[in-house]
Amino acid sequence: MANVDVKTLDTIVKQTISAVEKGKTQIYDIYEASGKELNKIKRDFEMIKQKTAEIIAKVDDLEQRERRSRLRLMEVSRNFQVYKEEDIKRAYEETSALKVELAVAREQEQNLRRERDAMELTLRSMQQTMKKAETLVTQVGAALGYLNNQMETVVDQIETVQQRQAFGTRIIKAQEEERRRVAREIHDGPAQAMANIVFRTEVCERLIDIDLKRARGEMRDLQEQVRGCLQETRKIIFALRPMTLDDLGLTPTVRRVLDTLKERKGFITELHITGEEKRYATHLEIGLFRIIQEALNNVEKHSKARCIWVRMDFRPAMIVAIIEDDGIGFDAQAAHSTESFGLMGMRERVELLNGEVIVRSEKGKGAKVMVKVPLKE
Repeated sequence: MANVDVKTLDTIVKQTISAVEKGKTQIYDIYEASGKELNKIKRDFEMIKQKTAEIIAKVDDLEQRERRSRLRLMEVSRNFQVYKEEDIKRAYEETSALKVELAVAREQEQNLRRERDAMELTLRSMQQTMKKAETLVTQVGAALGYLNNQMETVVDQIETVQQRQAFGTRIIKAQEEERRRVAREIHDGPAQAMANIVFRTEVCERLIDIDLKRARGEMRDLQEQVRGCLQETRKIIFALRPMTLDDLGLTPTVRRVLDTLKERKGFITELHITGEEKRYATHLEIGLFRIIQEALNNVEKHSKARCIWVRMDFRPAMIVAIIEDDGIGFDAQAAHSTESFGLMGMRERVELLNGEVIVRSEKGKGAKVMVKVPLKE
């Protein structure tokens, strides 16, 4: 592996990702064009519906007028002693004219109904196609992100084997830059798109003409689903890259995670800070935050705890973080020997920061995770 040309491999990775990016752009262009065509079909469909409604009203009116005219003709024909021949002729001509006009209007009504029904089928088919295209865009984007992350990870691992000690912090920076990019794309793309879909469903609810009660109910359900998806997307954004970490620093970000746990799961949380906190190197803040985040995730998933305590001690040459809970605990020795994914992730990150993690726990006595990270490079 030491003989692998990392630059050549990196070029291949970038070319592969670039090709997938172009494919994604082409799919999105098709999706945009389909959206414009769908909007055009909607406008045409509304026009046809309006014309159909007008001709139906016209036919109803003509039928009533023709019925009254026939009754009038019958009356004058029976009472020829009362009405003149001129009156009978006029009544007959009026009835005949109305019959012709009614026949023409009925033919127009049938044609418009057929055209309306055909366009409605086209509209439904186009809407289904749009949903599939939207799903495809999302899947390609997710696949691209996964491919980008995984292929870059391969390159990072090769370089780590060659230059493990010097390249540790660069691995974290590359990973976090990717998280930041994905978070920004989700925020500016899917979140906005889903908000727009909610608006579009509200508009569609007023336009649908078939089985209004059921259609509106389905639309309301769809709106709630999209809103829930939007809320989950924002949670993913925070999990990928908390913006407060860049803007405010480590302590406010940890406090926000604890507040979220309190709101979501009802934990009693406490954050205690000692020493003087400063802004540190980006990779240091990110690495330490991810370790604390992983420890809190383990508490949430496995501990069945009621209280969580986090203590952070900012010393001149070291940062010490302690995460403690009053949950059911576990066998620390067995966990160390089996090396669960959560503990493994924490240990790997701590090693890249030249730090140390100590896990202490017993069944029925909660758990305590202590992290020590030196401030010297």
